[in-house]
This record gives sequence, C-alpha cells and structure tokens, in this order.
Amino acid sequence: MLVFVFAPLSLAQPAWAEEISKREGWVIFESQKPYDQLLRDLRTAVKAEGLVVVTQAGPTQAAAARGITIPGNRVLGVFNNDYAVQVLALSTAAMIEAPIRFYVTEVDATHTHLAYKRPSFVFSPYLNEGGGQLVRISAELDRRFAAIAAAALGRQQ
Repeated sequence: MLVFVFAPLSLAQPAWAEEISKREGWVIFESQKPYDQLLRDLRTAVKAEGLVVVTQAGPTQAAAARGITIPGNRVLGVFNNDYAVQVLALSTAAMIEAPIRFYVTEVDATHTHLAYKRPSFVFSPYLNEGGGQLVRISAELDRRFAAIAAAALGRQQ
C-alpha cells in the first residue's frame, strides 16, 4: 500500500526567489533606483529610443488586491511597427517573439534589477529563415536595447 503525505504547502508563506542571476542570452543590471523610479525612467528611455511599450504585465498590483504583498515585478514588451513589418517579411514564425521584453524586479526599497534577453538571442532560432536581414535587425535592436537600459539606469553607454 502506498501512502502519500502532503505537507501543508498551501498554508506556508511564499519564499521569494533570489535575485536574478546570470543566464545565457540575458543582460542583467543592478540599480540603486527605487522600483517605481526605474519603471518611469525605463518608459521614458524606450520612447526616447523610438520604440513603444506595446505590452506590460506584472503580479504586484493584483497580489496586493488579494492582500498579498510581493516585491515590485513588471515586464514591459517593447517594439515598434517598423520592426514588426520587417521581421514579419523575413520570418512569420519570428513574430511570436515580439514584443521583446524588459524585466524590472524590486529587491528592496533601493535595489532593483533591470534585465532583458538580447534581441539577437531572442531571434537566433529564426536566422535560417530571416538570413542576413534578420541578423542586421537583431544587431540594431541589441544596440537600441542597450541604449534604453543605459538611459534608464542613468549610465553612459
């Protein structure tokens, strides 16, 4: 006879994941800016670089509405129609990756992370379809994402 014992996991308070660590294809920055300030600065930098915040999502406000306090956590999907049209002409499948996302996470009141996957990494599975033009677009987006991150963090590029 098999007996299963279930610990009362649902009653435990959530243990928050550790800070974001290095991983393949990701660019990760630490910032001393408060979470809300970094989000504002990121939105401003996206617009200044000629891209658009197409999507945004995060669990923080919804959790708060349920009485759960979690650190700030927001994903901003960034792209523009010019790139969408160009990528779509090269690889229909590659468009599933758009918009490419920035990720802002709050560690504490004065410590946040800004992360993103390099566009060239995101689009790499589609290079056989998109060829040299998709490589060019990816490299251009890499440069623009780096410029956005630098501006949002208040750093020289």
